[in-house]
Amino acid sequence: MVLFKKKGEEEKKTEREKVEERREEVLARGRRFKYPLQYAKHKVVTLTLVISVFAVLAAGALVYAMLYKFQSTEDILYRITQIIPYTVATVDGEKVRYSDYLLLYKSSITPIEKQGMIQAGQDINEMQKYYKREALNSAEDYTYALKLARELDIKVSDEEIDKAVELHRKAGGVERSEETFNRVLQDNFGLSLSEYRRIIYLSLTSQKVSEKIDELAKIVSNEVQGELDSGKTLSEIAEGLEGKGTYEETGGLIDKMNIDGGRATMALTLEKGKTSSRFVSTSGDGFYFVTLIDKDESSVNYNSLFIPFNELKTRLQKMRKEGKVEEKITLEESEESTDAKEEQSEETKE
Repeated sequence: MVLFKKKGEEEKKTEREKVEERREEVLARGRRFKYPLQYAKHKVVTLTLVISVFAVLAAGALVYAMLYKFQSTEDILYRITQIIPYTVATVDGEKVRYSDYLLLYKSSITPIEKQGMIQAGQDINEMQKYYKREALNSAEDYTYALKLARELDIKVSDEEIDKAVELHRKAGGVERSEETFNRVLQDNFGLSLSEYRRIIYLSLTSQKVSEKIDELAKIVSNEVQGELDSGKTLSEIAEGLEGKGTYEETGGLIDKMNIDGGRATMALTLEKGKTSSRFVSTSGDGFYFVTLIDKDESSVNYNSLFIPFNELKTRLQKMRKEGKVEEKITLEESEESTDAKEEQSEETKE
């Protein structure tokens, strides 16, 4: 190493060599700060990733605890379950969406909480327990119907949902604008239109499946049609059905927009004394036959015979009994739910 340079040698360097030498000295000094800074950046990035992962895991654990341990029904948790497909139960191996359960519960409890529909002597906590149980049962029933619909290639189109929404928008003979109807849904039920359409989709699917699989209802309704063709009345036919059908009379003129499963609407299309062929009720729970007694411009009087769909309900009861319905939350039973179970148990024994 040359520690000292002679004066002559220094003078012999060209200007370019001097600039290069100076540049190298500056770069050498900079390198002492560059690498420690790179190391610091790497450390910050690693630490940030670790904190982010921990935060996500902690948030996930909190949401899991709120849903499955504390069974919270807060709106923010409902929104999360719409994004992340949490499961609240399984029916015959089919996953029940937590979001469907919360949606059905919200649509039931919101009118009571918002409109003060709690009667004297009623306990809001007991009502919440009752409607949670009802919502979970319905979510399980709908999920099984969805499974059967997939197996039977049964579909519900957007057009069918649009038609149902339109009927509901004009319910009671009142012509509501879309804006007004949406506001009614939000104010009375806490639902957006898309959420309401989801409920209709589930309901229509269940209705179609019920009609498809219920062979007994078809057989009984065919028998009824045969009796009608032979000249018998609905009341006469009902007496021989041995509990397989329900006969009703309006007893006088009622509003033609009466919400009665579509019977008033069907009766208006008939001539006096004539009876309709079987048709599925608008609620999808069975077949109706209707005989027109009298009508005017705004009212109608009719008799009807109802043949219920029971097959889907029977299958679900059997699966619950066989333990094929597994719930991931344990709901507190309300007094009303307990009483209903006891009554059902007594009916089963009989």
